[in-house]
Amino acid sequence: MESRFYFEKGLTLHTACAGDEVKNLRYLQNLFGVRLVARENWVEIHGEEEAVQRVQNLLAELARFYELRSRQLETRDFEFLCRSFRDHREGDLHELWNERIAVSPKKREVLPRSRRQLEYVRQMRSRDMVFGIGPAGTGKTYLAMAMAVSEFLKGNVTRIILTRPARESGENLGFLPGSLEEKIMPYLRPLYDALYDMMQFDEVSSLLERNIIEVAPLAFMRGRTLNNAFIILDEAQNTTVEQMLMFLTRMGFNSRCVITGDPSQSDLGPKENSGLRHAISHLRGIPEIGFTFFETGDVVRHALLEKIILAYQSDPAPGKEE
Repeated sequence: MESRFYFEKGLTLHTACAGDEVKNLRYLQNLFGVRLVARENWVEIHGEEEAVQRVQNLLAELARFYELRSRQLETRDFEFLCRSFRDHREGDLHELWNERIAVSPKKREVLPRSRRQLEYVRQMRSRDMVFGIGPAGTGKTYLAMAMAVSEFLKGNVTRIILTRPARESGENLGFLPGSLEEKIMPYLRPLYDALYDMMQFDEVSSLLERNIIEVAPLAFMRGRTLNNAFIILDEAQNTTVEQMLMFLTRMGFNSRCVITGDPSQSDLGPKENSGLRHAISHLRGIPEIGFTFFETGDVVRHALLEKIILAYQSDPAPGKEE
């Protein structure tokens, strides 16, 4: 039976949500199987009674969100909110909101968008060492970066150390032309990108100049002891067992450590053992170390990304013709 509902705060989709209003309306229609007609100050919803009710509740939540925060939802947060209402998980939103991560005052707070992201954030808050393991797009590095910035701004640590092994797609530093700095930069660029999402450009530049934030390849960690620091090892699937042990023993007093990686995307040679897999198998029994294992369903970067990952997982040897 078709139901119809007039929502008086139709401008919510324009004022509370980033992006094109027509695109947002189309997204809602496809997600809930309803038909939406928007005018100046109202939205007319046509569809099955339950679907209409859920869209009505969603629009009310959007209006409440905007009244409380007076800022727009980013497109990815809008889509997450919609999926939560579609899946009858709107009760989770308040729990996720309570675990939001405050970064620079001029930047948006970072919210976990799934139960596993929520578990990951809680582990980073309660344990000194945490592993975030799973496919690309699940927020492993982004949330770790947000937590590092948050802890630094609160004064809980005095430094942020960001590192990753300089090895990708079978290449190493010797393969690349240019100076040492020019060789290293391509491997570290994703860490800079995430960092600029959390802080203003001038803040980051000043902290980098003073070595309060340090971004360096993993090899540069050897022989150091890192006290009062938040340390992130990204792309840990490309570490050997020896490199992983070296990194884990750099941790000093009052330091926090997060290791992220995707075992399915290792660029190690066929005779090299994975430091990440070795660490998982040997350290999971230590209660002070947290582990969060993300799955394809936890992908939050782009809806298409989950489908791409699943398509490749269905072929045990992608790229090879049968």
